[in-house]
Amino acid sequence: MDSNKKYWKGLEELNQTPAFVQSSKGEFSESIPVEDVLNEEGLSTKTPRRDFLKVLGFGLGAVSLAACQNTPVHKAVPYLIKPEEVTPGVPNYYASSFNGQSVLVRTREGRPILVEANPNSVGLTQGTESATVASVLDLYDMTNKLQNPQIGGRDVEWAKLDAKVTEALNKSVQAGKRVAIVSRTINSPTSLAAIAEFTNKYPGTIHVQLDPISYAGIRAANEASFGQAVVPSYNFEQAQVVLSVGADFLGTWLDGEQHTQDYIKNRNYKSLEAGRMSRHIQFETGLSMTGTNADVRIAIKPSEEAGVLISLYNEITGSSLAGGIQQANAATAIKLAAQELLKNRGQAVVVAGSNDVNIQTLTNAINSAIGAYGTTIDLVNYSKKHQGSESDFASLLGMANAGQIGAAILWNSNPVYDYYDSAAVKQALAKIDFTVSFSDRADETASELKAIAPASTFLESWGDESAKVGYYTIVQPTINPVFNTRQAEVSLLTWAGNNTDIYTYVRNIWESQILPGSTKNWTDILQTGFEYKGNTTGTSATFAGNVSAAATAASTAAQSIKAGDDFELSLYQPANIRDGRYANNAYLQELPDPVSKVTWDNYIALNPKDAERLGFGEKSTATVKAGDLEIELPVLAQPGQALGTASVALGYGRTKVGKAGNSVGVNAFPFAQVKAGTIQFVNKVAISKASRIYELAQTQTHHTIEGRNIIRETTFTKFLQNPASEAGKFSDDHKTYDLWNKFEQPGHKWVMAIDLNACTGCGSCIVACNVENNIPVVGRDEVRRRREMHWLRIDRYYTIEEGGKGYTKEDDIANLASYENVSVVHQPMMCQHCEHAPCETVCPVLATVHSSEGLNHMAYNRCFGTRYCANNCPYKVRRFNWFNYWNDSRFDNYLNNEFTQLVLNPDVTTRSRGVMEKCSMCIQRIQAGKLHAKMEGRKVQDGEIQMACSSACSANAMIFGDANDPNSEVSKALRSERIYYVLEEINVQPNVGYMTKVRNTFEA
Repeated sequence: MDSNKKYWKGLEELNQTPAFVQSSKGEFSESIPVEDVLNEEGLSTKTPRRDFLKVLGFGLGAVSLAACQNTPVHKAVPYLIKPEEVTPGVPNYYASSFNGQSVLVRTREGRPILVEANPNSVGLTQGTESATVASVLDLYDMTNKLQNPQIGGRDVEWAKLDAKVTEALNKSVQAGKRVAIVSRTINSPTSLAAIAEFTNKYPGTIHVQLDPISYAGIRAANEASFGQAVVPSYNFEQAQVVLSVGADFLGTWLDGEQHTQDYIKNRNYKSLEAGRMSRHIQFETGLSMTGTNADVRIAIKPSEEAGVLISLYNEITGSSLAGGIQQANAATAIKLAAQELLKNRGQAVVVAGSNDVNIQTLTNAINSAIGAYGTTIDLVNYSKKHQGSESDFASLLGMANAGQIGAAILWNSNPVYDYYDSAAVKQALAKIDFTVSFSDRADETASELKAIAPASTFLESWGDESAKVGYYTIVQPTINPVFNTRQAEVSLLTWAGNNTDIYTYVRNIWESQILPGSTKNWTDILQTGFEYKGNTTGTSATFAGNVSAAATAASTAAQSIKAGDDFELSLYQPANIRDGRYANNAYLQELPDPVSKVTWDNYIALNPKDAERLGFGEKSTATVKAGDLEIELPVLAQPGQALGTASVALGYGRTKVGKAGNSVGVNAFPFAQVKAGTIQFVNKVAISKASRIYELAQTQTHHTIEGRNIIRETTFTKFLQNPASEAGKFSDDHKTYDLWNKFEQPGHKWVMAIDLNACTGCGSCIVACNVENNIPVVGRDEVRRRREMHWLRIDRYYTIEEGGKGYTKEDDIANLASYENVSVVHQPMMCQHCEHAPCETVCPVLATVHSSEGLNHMAYNRCFGTRYCANNCPYKVRRFNWFNYWNDSRFDNYLNNEFTQLVLNPDVTTRSRGVMEKCSMCIQRIQAGKLHAKMEGRKVQDGEIQMACSSACSANAMIFGDANDPNSEVSKALRSERIYYVLEEINVQPNVGYMTKVRNTFEA
């Protein structure tokens, strides 16, 4: 594992395909859209020379055509009576909650524009998931959301809807039928209180919770094992050994961001400097974000998960249960893993991603044997996020078909789309006398119902959440409802005859149920955003499950999904749009997948050897068939995929979500199955070649590293022997020559350190950068043309480990038996703000210049788009703004209508076409922080100024600060012996340092 290893971004680079070689030859890989720009100006390529020059101006070549249009002008309207709490130009912050995380919402002149973590909360205090940051865009999704309540598809007044619903509810009760409320998991004290009042008004009301991604198997296993039907909390901070079987716990499994924050504390630069690093072993089918961060990863089929756990249980306890894994690589890894788990008893944890109760029972038995309960697993302060029950929903469908349900209310639930049997849902709904949805749009389910009572977003609402026992977060509005919507709780209370205003109702709940015994009052809660009353320590638990029966049942179930000549299909939840609820959010659709780097689509991932065997090439599509189900998907040859298996992302294929999300990808939910009362996201499928040609929009392979030493990694053993292993300084061994004059930077010097051990590749930083800096979304077609506008990207580099050997640049990788055993390094890459910046020397108009504080600035009004700087940038981090994204109807993004433009940050210039863009180190935040400190007559404090990317990173992988402050965190980080600078040998002197990747492998 040294610097001679061969790293590659994609198979086309590894194999040097003709198309890749051709695209990498030119100075600029993008073609210049002369026709598009000329047509937009009312010209053509046959335009007379005089008219052509009028448009061309003094620009150099066709690239200057993109600089002809002025920035849009918007008139400012002053306040007649200025609100007391609003000062123009100064942001306000409100504590709120999103998916149970306490957050701060930044507003400008009454407009919410950014959501960040609440650093003073408990639990997840650093960073957010990408959906949290992007959620502010959903507030301004005015073209797709309903503006008024509807009955039969027609707008009505709330009074008419309320009368209609109340009549239907009373009629249902009088007829002896029941009322049903169907929702996702609800853990809000206020929401549950509203449901209770509604139930009192309409006796016999049943509340069924259904989550598209189910964890019912975990709850059922814990009930059988410990008498508690709960989803526990996992304390990865306490774990020195982590073993996962199919659980993407750093990504979408349970609380990925919380897990990341805790997991990284045993692997980041502070932990390594203390000589401590956890070991992570991953068994999985498709290459997940968690798998890319593992120290040891073994590719297995879904049918082999039970065998892995049975073998592991046997190794740990000395038992001899039948059904163990037969795969040689997995068996060897299990023996070593068992030794590590026993050696670290009480400081180890095993997790499994399957929803099979028997798989989870085996996992519970193993965790009990290694002393995990009360230390790394907490059954006391358990999670309240995942309460859905497929069996309860199936019972409800049966009651509806039997005519026992008179009215149904759907709350944040869309089973016509995300339930495996949508036909059964439609059939049952049709037999209910009256149905109403709280959906904010006429989605796949709401459009099938009698009425819609559109609910407000969390940014327009009062409420609360309790995602974990003892932990409560407040939701408070940051803006009045934009349209004629109202909270679901208000609708329920209104129909129950309670007309208390929602603010008073929420306050009463807190003051009567939550705050008694607390040191906080209501005003404190509105300021801090949370209350914590949980137990500080967990307790051990005695396992009482039937391991033998679970092993037998799990082995039997595994036999049913063994594919034979077919493929074993694994369905997974993607990191961006999740289960499909965020499908209309353009930020998330254009966020590259952490592993494949695909945007705007799902696909079927196959091992490259399987893809080759079936005749799939670039742009191929496949027909995927299971019984009567059949879909067609683009094929992606994915290193790390287990042979004989395929993976497909859920959450795509929406048809009634909005302009951005409609008809993006294919719906794979129908391929899920219900077994023993729980949804299983595995199946066996036949895969054949389809005739259609389809190009996926990938961002990863737009440039080649040409064999340069971009990534450095070492093993933990080597690190302990020499902390500078594989890092080093180029200048130590080579003499360099300077073409630039030296100059002092006596004030601040803004720099960044990036810990490759901490970065998981999640992409939250990319979305936060987009929101903060008004970066446009360009759509699938432009991404295909390599024109994505992201100022920050996370490069994913593969390298191959096979047969215990790390393949180097000289090895014949093409002749490997498989591509299963790849390891991955994620590397955030943005403008490096070089002291000797190559871009600055070639700009003919001084549009890119260096500041006295070490930053590379862009003067947009000088730039006229020569793209010389992009050509001269060795890091390829500059973006040319091709189009006027403000009002171009070709782009399904947030800039092409007047409503979604309200999300723009007024502190950042919104660029017109024809200029270069790149990371500015959030100069607006730096200036605001300096001004704030100056007004208070003090120096800027370390950590006071955070970049959008660093504040969104739950792993704290990006450390920003002032290098001139020797006590700043970034100064300490840059003094680490693991620090190296990318392409240091060309002497551009970047101000972003990277810490060598360290893996705690068995070989170490």
